[in-house]
Amino acid sequence: MTSDTEMWAAFLTDYGRRDGFVAACHGVMARIAPRLRVIDVTHDVPAQDVRHGAVVLAQTVPYLPACVVVGVVDPGVGSARRGVAISAGGYTFVGPDNGLLSWAAETVAQGSVERAVELTEPAYRLAGDRAGGVASGVVVDAATFHGRDVFAPAAAHIARGVALSELGPRVDVDTLVRLPEPEVRAGTGFLHSEAHVVDHFGNVSLAARSGHFAAAGFGPGERVRVSAGDGPETRARVGRVFADVEPGGLLVYVDSHDYVAVAVNQGDAAALLGVRPGDEISIDAG
Repeated sequence: MTSDTEMWAAFLTDYGRRDGFVAACHGVMARIAPRLRVIDVTHDVPAQDVRHGAVVLAQTVPYLPACVVVGVVDPGVGSARRGVAISAGGYTFVGPDNGLLSWAAETVAQGSVERAVELTEPAYRLAGDRAGGVASGVVVDAATFHGRDVFAPAAAHIARGVALSELGPRVDVDTLVRLPEPEVRAGTGFLHSEAHVVDHFGNVSLAARSGHFAAAGFGPGERVRVSAGDGPETRARVGRVFADVEPGGLLVYVDSHDYVAVAVNQGDAAALLGVRPGDEISIDAG
């Protein structure tokens, strides 16, 4: 973002890879900012799962170079929801104002974001016909593809140095949509927390952090009971790495993002426990 040779963007969506949606957005950014380097965070967020996307962004962005972060998980596309650009901690977040960007922005800003604008200026939307031209000056405004027509071009222009104030009116940061904070309860011998996300391996990441784990007083090697919702309890062991339990054994640990997690060594904890994101996970001593 500081020069044409140091332009970075990161890109997360629920578009998947079967269709051309991701490529179209990449193409728009490349035409506006040919030297922009784009890191694909993931395009496999479950369809319309804003919370999952928000968690992945919050976990990933601190490891990225200072850049423009484009997030598109947008079940309200075409509605009255705002498109926004948010400045926080050296990053600029671009996407729908539906809570997708809030946790990541607050993570890098260490609490509060600096400023935000609504993306209303036609000059920084995709111009041209729907065949991909950009020279005619016709504004493309497909009601169902703001990733291509609004967010990708805005991100590329920001990366090239366009000031946020040029993209639209300032937004009171206190009015930005935030997702509800997940409930976590922890005390001596127990930890109850919402399941945040399930990863590719079936590992279940909770909303609880290492501090909650410490408050529960669980130590390495300790036996605990794990259940999801009203489901049956499964015996597990507290550890640091997957090999702390036998293959097929259930492990409770603090993961690489500082979240409490549940995994099966060489298996699928989500399937074993019948867990879906949003379920309450109970971890109890004994």
